[in-house]
Amino acid sequence: MNQPLLSEQHTTESLANLLLSVAQGERHAFAELYQATHRKLFGIVYRILKNQAVSEEVLQEVYLKIWEKAASFDASVASPITWMATIARNRTIDEIRKNRLPDSDEEVDFDLIADDSMAPDDSFTKSQDLLKLEACLGGLESPRAEMIKAAYLDGFSRQELAERFEQPLGTIKTWLHRSIKQLQGCMNL
Repeated sequence: MNQPLLSEQHTTESLANLLLSVAQGERHAFAELYQATHRKLFGIVYRILKNQAVSEEVLQEVYLKIWEKAASFDASVASPITWMATIARNRTIDEIRKNRLPDSDEEVDFDLIADDSMAPDDSFTKSQDLLKLEACLGGLESPRAEMIKAAYLDGFSRQELAERFEQPLGTIKTWLHRSIKQLQGCMNL
């Protein structure tokens, strides 16, 4: 049986309260926050890096940053898990940039790296923006909505998308570009 990525006993409010306690230096709250969220944040980091050892190191740095920046969390701006997932994603992207190999022949498109902060979780309610995004995705031509989800939610590279959808890489790039423009237009209505 799969374990949930977030502890089911924690709600948005309880995670926000834990962050508030962490901001006040309460170590037990930090330990509880870690237990409630480490699987989800590790999943974000690992999906991008695809290396367990490096992902574990980066995750330690993510939690150090959460400890240091907990006082800057603002529940009116983002949910606790979105705030922490953003820290995890940004730190992971920094790791890629810092350690990029000069002979790498694949260009990393950081906008296409999965952002789990947008992935809905059963224990949290969907925001109005997410509902609107789902409606806008429904307006895309098939299979473009599936491709956008594979790129942004599942972390597929453009090359992986080309193979999955049996299309040339240039076509995939064009479809992604046009689909994102269409989504932006829809979301701004």
